[in-house]
Amino acid sequence: MRYIPNSPEERAEMLREIGCPTIEHLFRSIPEKFRLKEPLRLPPARSEAEVLAIFRELAARNAAATEYALFLGAGAYHHFIPSVVDALISRAEFATVYTPYQPEIAQGTLQALFEYQTLICQLTGMEVANASLYDGSTALAEAVLMAERVTRRREILLARSVHPEYRQVIATYTRALGVTLRLLEYDPETGSVDPRAVAPSAETAALIVQSPNFFGVIEDIAALAERAHDVGALLIVAITEPISLGLLRPPGELGADIVVGEGQSFGLPLSFGGPYLGIFATRERFVRQMPGRIIGQAFDQHGRRGFVMTLATREQYIRREKATSNICTSQELCAIMAAIYLSTMGPRGLREVAEQNAQKAAYLAREIARQSGFRLRFSGSHFNEFVVQSEQPVALVLDRLRERKILGGLPLGPYYPELRDCFLVCVTEMISRSMMETYLRVLDEL
Repeated sequence: MRYIPNSPEERAEMLREIGCPTIEHLFRSIPEKFRLKEPLRLPPARSEAEVLAIFRELAARNAAATEYALFLGAGAYHHFIPSVVDALISRAEFATVYTPYQPEIAQGTLQALFEYQTLICQLTGMEVANASLYDGSTALAEAVLMAERVTRRREILLARSVHPEYRQVIATYTRALGVTLRLLEYDPETGSVDPRAVAPSAETAALIVQSPNFFGVIEDIAALAERAHDVGALLIVAITEPISLGLLRPPGELGADIVVGEGQSFGLPLSFGGPYLGIFATRERFVRQMPGRIIGQAFDQHGRRGFVMTLATREQYIRREKATSNICTSQELCAIMAAIYLSTMGPRGLREVAEQNAQKAAYLAREIARQSGFRLRFSGSHFNEFVVQSEQPVALVLDRLRERKILGGLPLGPYYPELRDCFLVCVTEMISRSMMETYLRVLDEL
């Protein structure tokens, strides 16, 4: 049982032991304005029946997802989920799974995770994948730490077109590690990173790009890989919309050394932002530096196939300070959901979904560009997201769309001040022709 000190004297003694003058000193990294300085404003205790009534009343205020047309993306995407995903994941052997410590009683879970790893390797063009990490942002941060271990260098080139929140997570991870982050600007015309403008040095551990990037633009991965490899650096490719892998060439075939991403599009509902799934794949020669668990295939003395955890470089597995990661769990249930989705769709189905996304986005982008007062901000090729520049205030445009039950896009001003007159639009297979026509009519009225 973990001991928790209760008395002020005991707490003071612990603080003295770690060289900390006060409790507040422990939280000095949190900006003053975000610290709570008064008791939480909680209502008095209620009975169970009263609490249920309160929640029913609150639930009645919620808007149903079917009421709105969702043109939002930016790392969380509204895709169709086959019914078989929920049906299979609800089976007790999956729904109650934690960690398959004992392979003799966890063969089903281990095999499902092995299949997940295999599917991720096929999609990304990499040689090994883990099973799995928290989400796309933490997977990318772990990739940065891995690149630093592999190269023993301390400089990271990070494209500014990478998801802003992913960049914030990287900054948090590396703040106390002496790692230098250098931001790479995107080309103001194309919206992508110009490989000719990338200048890695002998101190660069990795070059990080996202493709399709935060603006939906597809990056030139092959050219960027060449720039990174010229100085012995690694290329890390992040993917927030993995459905794009049904259509685009795998990053591994283009020279990427580490491919990470968000797996939410593979059968996971939006769910107010989680739980999601962190994809992580790399070259086999880096496997000892990869965070997380790897499920492997083994054979007994009679030649019968089985599955086991072959690598688990976490701090709990005796590794302690030699561990590659401090992540203490994984998203196994979500990884199995992704495996079920990908197995259900198959290569052909995934390609059809990707084609629908690309074609519908191309149609809407073209039609918006024909509207007076609106234009496409970037000329680079895109997948299912694109940036619209508006002569009208962005807030006004999105408010008018919301009045027609359309969540029309993400304003970019809070993330990119130079794009305060722009918003990001996403089109998936869930968007119908009539939804797009209504969208265009609202813009025409403006």
